[in-house]
Amino acid sequence: MKRTATAKWQGGLKDGKGQINSQSGAFKDQPYNFRMRFEDESGKSGTNPEELIAAAHAGCFSMALSAQLEKAGHTAENIQTQCTITMEPDDKGPRVKSSTLKLQANVPGMEKDAFMKAANDAKENCPISRLLNCEITLDAELQ
Repeated sequence: MKRTATAKWQGGLKDGKGQINSQSGAFKDQPYNFRMRFEDESGKSGTNPEELIAAAHAGCFSMALSAQLEKAGHTAENIQTQCTITMEPDDKGPRVKSSTLKLQANVPGMEKDAFMKAANDAKENCPISRLLNCEITLDAELQ
């Protein structure tokens, strides 16, 4: 399976601008620029690659957890995952330093220890976790 996305950039780093497109059409000509990526802490001015990585990690982890729960004989009523990507400078420039997964799930009849095992297995083995070269932490709550 292959998935594609495209990015177009015009201009210099700080004064340039770009658009990102996805194969599915979920986003088309989505604008991004230096300010959106490095200066706007609110995240409201537009997207950036780190936000897209956070969305991918949250989605991938949630699906992987669903699979782990099914293997353990349970089905979640609800899985809600928030992912925070943290970028910090190092000696080579900006670098994704960590991905923090914050999970809340309602899984009827599941014991906390079994839930935590499933959640940790999903954290370690979802395809996006395996792709990322950073610290990955999990804060999980069984409701």
